Amino acid sequence: MSSVPRSAIKKGYRVRIVLKADQRTGKLTDGVVKDILTKSTTHPHGIKVRLENGQVGRVKELVESGQNV
Repeated sequence: MSSVPRSAIKKGYRVRIVLKADQRTGKLTDGVVKDILTKSTTHPHGIKVRLENGQVGRVKELVESGQNV
């Protein structure tokens, strides 16, 4: 699975992330991006984000883009 570049992720976008605790299983968690934590344009394990519910993980998939944010 290729990682999603930082430029494709915006606040308000719905994404699927893998939490630190779920890295071994690869279980994905859905949520809406509140903050983008990774500063670099790409990361081999995915761009780290904070969801609106406070969970932090690395983006594995974009579900849908938000409205013009």
